[in-house]
Amino acid sequence: MVHGYKGVKFQNWARTYGCCPEMYYQPTSVEEVREVLALARQQNKRVKVVGGGHSPSDIACTDGFMIHMGKMNRVLQVDTEKKQVTVEAGILLSDLHPQLGKHGLALSNLGAVSDVTAGGVIGSGTHNTGIKHGILPTLVVALTLLTADGTILECSESSNAEVFQAARVHLGCLGVILTITLQCVPQFHLQEISFPSTLDEVLDNLDSHLKKSEYFRFLWFPHSENVSVIYQDHTNKPPSSSANWFWDYAIGFYLLEFLLWISSFLPGLVGWINRFFFWLLFTRKRESSNLSHEIFTYECRFKQHVQDWAIPREKTKEALLELKAVLETHPKMVAHFPVEVRFTRGDDILLSPCFQRDSCYMNIIMYRPYGKDIPRLDYWLAYETIMKKVGGRPHWAKAHNCTRKDFEKMYPAFTKFCAIREKLDPTGMFLNAYLEKVFY
Repeated sequence: MVHGYKGVKFQNWARTYGCCPEMYYQPTSVEEVREVLALARQQNKRVKVVGGGHSPSDIACTDGFMIHMGKMNRVLQVDTEKKQVTVEAGILLSDLHPQLGKHGLALSNLGAVSDVTAGGVIGSGTHNTGIKHGILPTLVVALTLLTADGTILECSESSNAEVFQAARVHLGCLGVILTITLQCVPQFHLQEISFPSTLDEVLDNLDSHLKKSEYFRFLWFPHSENVSVIYQDHTNKPPSSSANWFWDYAIGFYLLEFLLWISSFLPGLVGWINRFFFWLLFTRKRESSNLSHEIFTYECRFKQHVQDWAIPREKTKEALLELKAVLETHPKMVAHFPVEVRFTRGDDILLSPCFQRDSCYMNIIMYRPYGKDIPRLDYWLAYETIMKKVGGRPHWAKAHNCTRKDFEKMYPAFTKFCAIREKLDPTGMFLNAYLEKVFY
C-alpha cells in the first residue's frame, strides 16, 4: 500500500509559487504510482507529478494529489557501446553525473542547475546554449509513460513515435514518466573563457562568435553598452578555477543584494549598480576549466523572477536593440543584470520552443533582495511585447501570460499535441490551473 501524507505544503525553489496538495505521495515503485492513479480515478482527483521544484512558474502546483518522484531515482542500465543510460524519472541530474563518470560518460549539454530531475527536465524543456546542441529533451532516445488509465507505453522513434515526439516536452499533462533513456557522450572537460565586450560588437559579429565557440552565450548589462562574452569549449587542460570567495560572494552576492535592496527605495540606482558591478567583476578576462558538468552548472544564489523566451535566431539583434531602446525611452523602468542570451538548435518535438527553428533564448531577471519584490510589471510587459512581435515562444517552466490562443499561433503542432493529450488523458486527470490556461 502506498502511503500518502496530508498537510504537506509545496513551494518552488524561487518561492514564487506554492500550494497545499490534498495528498502527497512519494512512491518507490511503478506499482505504487499505479495505486495513486487508481485512487485518483476512484475519487475523481487531479494528479500532479513534481520533480526538483525548480520551475519558477506554477506548472507543478495542484490542490489534488501530488506525486514526488524523488524515491524513484535509480540508474537502471548503462549501455557503454551505444553510450546510452536508462534512468528512473526521479533521479536528480546532480546524482546522475558521478554515476555516468564511473562509466566514462557524460551528457553533452546541461542547464544551469543540476538539482532537477530527468523527468522534470523533459517536462519543461530545459535548455542551455550551443547552436550545434538542441534543448536537453533532444538527448532522450526512449521513455516509458504511465497513462491515466494505468497503461504503460514504451515510446521511442520506432514505437509510439507520435507520443514520443509529444512526451519529450510533456508539461506533466500526458501521464507519469517512469523511465528515460538518454544519449550520452564520452566524458569531457571544458574550458570557460569570459571577457568584456559591447552590445554592438557582439550583435554585429554574432555569427563569428557562434562559429568560434561550441557553447557560446553572452550577458548584457541593461542601462549600459556592457556585455560579458562567455565561451565554453572542449579542452585537455587540467582543472583550474578563477573563483574567489571575496569577489564571488562578499561582493557578487552580499554587497549586490544590499545595494539592490536600497535601490528598491531609489530605483534610479539600478543603472549605476549594473555599470558598477560590470566594472568590478566583469572587466577582466577570466578562465577556468573542469569536468563538463562542473562548468555547465552554476549556483543561482538569489531568489528571483525570470522570463525566458525563445525567438528565431535571426531576430536576436532586432529584439535586444528594441529592449535597450525601450529602457532608454522609459527612464523609470528598471532592469536588473544580466539579460542572458543563449542559442539552441531547432528540433521536431511538438511543444519545444525551438520547434523547427534554430533559436535564441533571451532570459531577463529581477532579483528579490532579502525576499522583497521589486516592481517589474512594466519591464515584463515591454519584454513580452517585443518577444511576441518577433515570433517568440515562452519557456514552459517560467512565468508568462500566454493562453491557448497565443500557443495556437506560436506552435504549428499545437493542435496535434492537444489531440494526443486528450486521447491519453480524456478526463483531464493531469491538468492544473497553469495547464488550463494553456489548453482552454
